[in-house]
Amino acid sequence: MVYDETAVRRYESWFRTPQGRVAFEREKALLASMLSPWPRRGQRLLEVGCGPGLFLENFWDMGFDVDGLDPSPAMLAASRRLLGRRAELRLGHAEHLPYDDKEYDFVALITSLEFCDDPAQALREAVRVACKGVVVAFLNKLSLYYLLHGMPWPSCRTGELRRVRWFTWREITRLLTEAAGRRPHASRSVLPGPPATWRESLPWTLVNRPAYPPCIGAFGAVRFDLTGERGMTPLMAFRTEPSASGGV
Repeated sequence: MVYDETAVRRYESWFRTPQGRVAFEREKALLASMLSPWPRRGQRLLEVGCGPGLFLENFWDMGFDVDGLDPSPAMLAASRRLLGRRAELRLGHAEHLPYDDKEYDFVALITSLEFCDDPAQALREAVRVACKGVVVAFLNKLSLYYLLHGMPWPSCRTGELRRVRWFTWREITRLLTEAAGRRPHASRSVLPGPPATWRESLPWTLVNRPAYPPCIGAFGAVRFDLTGERGMTPLMAFRTEPSASGGV
Protein backbone atom coordinates (compact mmCIF):
# COMPACT_ATOMS: atom_id res chain seq x y z
CA MET A 1 0.00 0.00 0.00
CA VAL A 2 1.56 3.29 -1.14
CA TYR A 3 0.13 6.59 0.09
CA ASP A 4 -0.61 9.52 -2.19
CA GLU A 5 -0.63 13.17 -1.10
CA THR A 6 -4.29 13.08 -0.05
CA ALA A 7 -3.68 10.07 2.19
CA VAL A 8 -0.61 11.75 3.69
CA ARG A 9 -2.61 14.86 4.60
CA ARG A 10 -5.29 12.66 6.16
CA TYR A 11 -2.65 10.75 8.13
CA GLU A 12 -0.99 13.92 9.41
CA SER A 13 -4.32 15.56 10.30
CA TRP A 14 -5.27 12.64 12.55
CA PHE A 15 -2.29 13.37 14.79
CA ARG A 16 -3.63 16.91 15.25
CA THR A 17 -6.97 15.68 16.62
CA PRO A 18 -7.41 15.44 20.43
CA GLN A 19 -7.33 11.63 20.29
CA GLY A 20 -4.38 11.65 17.91
CA ARG A 21 -2.35 13.96 20.14
CA VAL A 22 -2.95 11.78 23.20
CA ALA A 23 -2.11 8.61 21.29
CA PHE A 24 1.08 10.10 19.84
CA GLU A 25 2.33 11.31 23.24
CA ARG A 26 1.75 7.89 24.81
CA GLU A 27 3.40 6.13 21.88
CA LYS A 28 6.43 8.42 22.12
CA ALA A 29 6.65 7.82 25.86
CA LEU A 30 6.55 4.05 25.34
CA LEU A 31 9.34 4.19 22.76
CA ALA A 32 11.45 6.44 24.98
CA SER A 33 11.10 3.94 27.81
CA MET A 34 11.76 0.92 25.61
CA LEU A 35 14.86 2.46 24.03
CA SER A 36 16.31 3.94 27.22
CA PRO A 37 18.99 1.19 27.44
CA TRP A 38 20.35 2.02 23.98
CA PRO A 39 23.23 4.50 23.61
CA ARG A 40 22.48 7.65 21.60
CA ARG A 41 25.49 9.85 20.91
CA GLY A 42 26.92 9.01 17.50
CA GLN A 43 24.52 6.10 17.04
CA ARG A 44 22.84 5.69 13.66
CA LEU A 45 19.19 4.66 13.56
CA LEU A 46 17.24 3.79 10.43
CA GLU A 47 13.46 3.93 10.49
CA VAL A 48 11.96 1.60 7.89
CA GLY A 49 8.58 2.89 6.77
CA CYS A 50 9.19 6.35 8.19
CA GLY A 51 5.99 7.85 6.75
CA PRO A 52 5.75 11.63 7.21
CA GLY A 53 8.63 11.60 9.69
CA LEU A 54 6.78 12.09 12.98
CA PHE A 55 8.51 9.21 14.76
CA LEU A 56 11.74 9.85 12.89
CA GLU A 57 11.81 13.34 14.38
CA ASN A 58 11.07 11.78 17.77
CA PHE A 59 14.13 9.52 17.40
CA TRP A 60 16.17 12.60 16.49
CA ASP A 61 14.93 14.31 19.65
CA MET A 62 16.03 11.25 21.64
CA GLY A 63 19.58 11.84 20.41
CA PHE A 64 20.01 9.37 17.55
CA ASP A 65 21.47 10.21 14.15
CA VAL A 66 18.54 9.25 11.94
CA ASP A 67 17.79 8.17 8.38
CA GLY A 68 14.51 7.00 6.91
CA LEU A 69 13.11 4.83 4.15
CA ASP A 70 9.58 4.61 2.75
CA PRO A 71 7.92 3.26 -0.41
CA SER A 72 5.76 6.38 -0.83
CA PRO A 73 7.22 9.47 -2.54
CA ALA A 74 4.46 11.56 -0.94
CA MET A 75 5.39 10.32 2.53
CA LEU A 76 9.07 11.05 1.90
CA ALA A 77 8.20 14.56 0.75
CA ALA A 78 6.36 15.13 4.03
CA SER A 79 9.37 13.78 5.95
CA ARG A 80 11.68 16.16 4.10
CA ARG A 81 9.45 19.11 4.97
CA LEU A 82 9.56 18.12 8.64
CA LEU A 83 13.19 17.05 9.04
CA GLY A 84 15.04 19.08 6.46
CA ARG A 85 18.69 18.04 6.39
CA ARG A 86 18.59 16.18 9.69
CA ALA A 87 18.00 12.83 7.93
CA GLU A 88 18.87 11.12 4.69
CA LEU A 89 15.63 9.80 3.20
CA ARG A 90 15.43 7.11 0.55
CA LEU A 91 12.68 5.51 -1.49
CA GLY A 92 12.49 1.75 -1.00
CA HIS A 93 10.72 -1.27 0.42
CA ALA A 94 11.22 -2.94 3.78
CA GLU A 95 11.71 -6.35 2.17
CA HIS A 96 14.71 -5.14 0.12
CA LEU A 97 16.69 -2.54 2.05
CA PRO A 98 19.29 -0.70 -0.07
CA TYR A 99 21.92 -0.79 2.70
CA ASP A 100 25.00 -2.84 3.54
CA ASP A 101 25.11 -5.45 6.27
CA LYS A 102 25.37 -3.87 9.73
CA GLU A 103 25.35 -0.37 8.23
CA TYR A 104 23.24 1.01 11.09
CA ASP A 105 23.48 0.61 14.84
CA PHE A 106 19.70 0.32 15.21
CA VAL A 107 16.68 -0.23 12.99
CA ALA A 108 13.09 0.74 13.88
CA LEU A 109 9.85 -0.33 12.25
CA ILE A 110 6.96 1.68 13.68
CA THR A 111 3.59 0.25 12.60
CA SER A 112 5.07 -0.49 9.19
CA LEU A 113 4.98 -4.31 9.18
CA GLU A 114 1.20 -3.99 8.93
CA PHE A 115 1.66 -2.75 5.36
CA CYS A 116 4.38 -5.18 4.23
CA ASP A 117 3.72 -7.95 1.74
CA ASP A 118 6.26 -10.17 3.54
CA PRO A 119 6.74 -9.17 7.21
CA ALA A 120 9.18 -12.03 7.88
CA GLN A 121 11.46 -10.87 5.05
CA ALA A 122 11.22 -7.27 6.26
CA LEU A 123 12.47 -8.34 9.70
CA ARG A 124 15.26 -10.42 8.20
CA GLU A 125 16.37 -7.32 6.33
CA ALA A 126 16.15 -5.19 9.48
CA VAL A 127 18.32 -7.67 11.38
CA ARG A 128 20.79 -7.78 8.49
CA VAL A 129 21.21 -4.00 8.45
CA ALA A 130 21.33 -3.46 12.24
CA CYS A 131 24.35 -4.35 14.35
CA LYS A 132 23.04 -3.54 17.85
CA GLY A 133 19.26 -3.65 18.02
CA VAL A 134 15.86 -3.67 16.35
CA VAL A 135 12.61 -2.24 17.70
CA VAL A 136 9.21 -3.04 16.22
CA ALA A 137 6.05 -1.15 17.15
CA PHE A 138 2.81 -2.77 16.06
CA LEU A 139 -0.97 -2.54 16.11
CA ASN A 140 -2.08 -5.09 18.69
CA LYS A 141 -4.55 -7.70 17.48
CA LEU A 142 -5.47 -8.56 21.08
CA SER A 143 -6.59 -5.04 21.98
CA LEU A 144 -9.99 -3.42 22.23
CA TYR A 145 -8.83 -1.08 19.50
CA TYR A 146 -8.64 -4.01 17.07
CA LEU A 147 -12.18 -5.15 17.93
CA LEU A 148 -13.54 -1.68 17.16
CA HIS A 149 -11.34 -0.51 14.28
CA GLY A 150 -9.40 -3.46 12.89
CA MET A 151 -11.59 -6.54 12.82
CA PRO A 152 -13.38 -6.90 9.46
CA TRP A 153 -16.87 -7.55 10.79
CA PRO A 154 -19.34 -8.89 8.16
CA SER A 155 -21.28 -5.64 8.24
CA CYS A 156 -18.20 -3.39 8.39
CA ARG A 157 -15.21 -4.09 6.16
CA THR A 158 -14.41 -0.57 5.03
CA GLY A 159 -11.62 1.55 6.45
CA GLU A 160 -7.87 1.31 6.02
CA LEU A 161 -7.20 -0.35 9.38
CA ARG A 162 -9.57 -3.21 8.53
CA ARG A 163 -7.50 -4.00 5.43
CA VAL A 164 -4.02 -4.09 6.98
CA ARG A 165 -2.34 -6.90 8.91
CA TRP A 166 -2.49 -6.71 12.72
CA PHE A 167 -0.13 -8.63 15.01
CA THR A 168 0.06 -10.07 18.48
CA TRP A 169 3.23 -9.56 20.50
CA ARG A 170 3.88 -13.30 20.34
CA GLU A 171 3.82 -13.15 16.54
CA ILE A 172 6.25 -10.22 16.49
CA THR A 173 8.57 -11.96 18.95
CA ARG A 174 8.44 -15.20 16.96
CA LEU A 175 9.23 -13.40 13.69
CA LEU A 176 12.13 -11.54 15.29
CA THR A 177 13.47 -14.75 16.81
CA GLU A 178 13.32 -16.46 13.42
CA ALA A 179 15.22 -13.53 11.90
CA ALA A 180 17.80 -12.96 14.65
CA GLY A 181 17.85 -16.09 16.79
CA ARG A 182 17.20 -16.03 20.51
CA ARG A 183 18.19 -12.64 21.85
CA PRO A 184 17.47 -10.59 24.96
CA HIS A 185 14.28 -8.67 24.38
CA ALA A 186 11.60 -6.58 26.08
CA SER A 187 8.00 -5.73 25.22
CA ARG A 188 5.31 -3.36 26.47
CA SER A 189 2.14 -1.62 25.22
CA VAL A 190 0.07 1.53 25.83
CA LEU A 191 -3.49 2.77 25.30
CA PRO A 192 -5.51 -0.08 26.83
CA GLY A 193 -8.95 1.33 26.10
CA PRO A 194 -10.85 2.30 22.96
CA PRO A 195 -10.14 5.69 21.31
CA ALA A 196 -12.99 7.29 23.26
CA THR A 197 -10.77 6.98 26.36
CA TRP A 198 -7.74 8.67 24.76
CA ARG A 199 -8.31 11.96 26.56
CA GLU A 200 -6.31 14.57 28.43
CA SER A 201 -8.66 14.55 31.40
CA LEU A 202 -9.15 12.51 34.56
CA PRO A 203 -9.51 9.60 35.01
CA TRP A 204 -8.28 8.79 31.50
CA THR A 205 -4.85 10.33 31.95
CA LEU A 206 -4.27 7.93 34.84
CA VAL A 207 -5.45 4.98 32.76
CA ASN A 208 -3.32 5.86 29.74
CA ARG A 209 -0.16 6.91 31.56
CA PRO A 210 1.29 3.46 32.43
CA ALA A 211 2.97 1.00 30.11
CA TYR A 212 1.12 -2.29 30.17
CA PRO A 213 2.00 -5.88 29.30
CA PRO A 214 2.29 -6.26 25.53
CA CYS A 215 -0.99 -8.13 25.11
CA ILE A 216 -3.19 -5.27 26.38
CA GLY A 217 -2.65 -1.90 24.71
CA ALA A 218 -3.52 -0.81 21.18
CA PHE A 219 0.11 0.15 20.43
CA GLY A 220 2.78 -2.37 21.37
CA ALA A 221 6.53 -2.48 20.99
CA VAL A 222 9.16 -5.23 21.07
CA ARG A 223 12.88 -4.44 21.42
CA PHE A 224 15.50 -7.00 20.42
CA ASP A 225 19.11 -6.45 21.58
CA LEU A 226 21.35 -8.03 18.97
CA THR A 227 24.60 -7.78 20.92
CA GLY A 228 23.59 -10.72 23.12
CA GLU A 229 23.29 -8.70 26.31
CA ARG A 230 20.11 -7.27 27.73
CA GLY A 231 20.16 -3.50 27.63
CA MET A 232 20.25 -1.78 30.99
CA THR A 233 18.90 1.68 31.71
CA PRO A 234 21.92 3.71 32.85
CA LEU A 235 21.80 5.00 36.41
CA MET A 236 23.01 8.43 37.46
CA ALA A 237 26.62 8.34 38.59
CA PHE A 238 27.79 10.56 41.43
CA ARG A 239 31.39 11.71 41.64
CA THR A 240 32.81 11.73 45.17
CA GLU A 241 35.67 14.12 45.77
CA PRO A 242 38.43 13.11 48.20
CA SER A 243 38.38 14.88 51.52
CA ALA A 244 41.21 17.02 52.76
CA SER A 245 42.46 14.13 54.90
CA GLY A 246 42.69 11.85 51.92
CA GLY A 247 39.55 9.82 52.70
CA VAL A 248 36.50 9.49 50.50
